Amino acid sequence: MIKRLELKAVHTTVDDNLRTYVLKKIGQLDKYISRHNRESAHAEIQLKETNSKSNNYACDVTLHLPHETITVHENKSNMYAAIDVVETKLKQKIKQYKESRNDGKARRHMWARFNRHAV
Repeated sequence: MIKRLELKAVHTTVDDNLRTYVLKKIGQLDKYISRHNRESAHAEIQLKETNSKSNNYACDVTLHLPHETITVHENKSNMYAAIDVVETKLKQKIKQYKESRNDGKARRHMWARFNRHAV
């Protein structure tokens, strides 16, 4: 669980069910973050109700990691759907972050394991 989560509501109220849902979805993204970066990771979540007719709810998440800040924004007609889409986008961006910070170490391990079994 990400230890530091800041949840803000703009033009809307957040009930206990929505708060629990956000903590469950966004808080459990730490399993995609490498272990030595988990302690310093923190997330800022902003839930908004917009005035546009088609997309009524917006979810903005800013995830602060060492050496990088990941920001994701989504508009949907349902707050829960916006949170789900933001979660999948964050998973993809965290994986990209890990690959860029990896310096090829995982790739070398994978090829070494592949070459061991191929012989």
